[in-house]
Amino acid sequence: MATNYPLVKFHFQVEWGGARIGFTEVTGLDVETEIVEYREGSSPEYSKIKMPGMQKFGNLTLKRGTFASDKDYFNWWNTVKLNTIERRDMTISLLNENHEPSVTWKVKNAWPTKVQSTDLKSDGNEVAIETMEVVHEGLTVEFA
Repeated sequence: MATNYPLVKFHFQVEWGGARIGFTEVTGLDVETEIVEYREGSSPEYSKIKMPGMQKFGNLTLKRGTFASDKDYFNWWNTVKLNTIERRDMTISLLNENHEPSVTWKVKNAWPTKVQSTDLKSDGNEVAIETMEVVHEGLTVEFA
């Protein structure tokens, strides 16, 4: 029986390099089409026309808890050397109640541009969260 409720955003998974990684937050799943303005000199209209141009993709920000035994964030970061880097395709899936993908974002040729360790606070009562910002060369969305 299908429901008419919208999907919840807290049930998702991220895969990269063949591994499924647990995250608390993923942001930046956006794409923008740039505008190309043009006006031909003898046009009777005194305004420009607007055409779709190239696509531009925002950076993804991934957050997760810090685990002493899991160094995958930093291992990937350590592949960054001048003009060489390990690029990875990523798959981000919003899951339904049966743990099956309902919406899938496929990210092409991603690589880390920024890694941020947790902040430290002597009287804090929170989980240590580390953050990675990745850039990429393409984003497609698929619906189940």
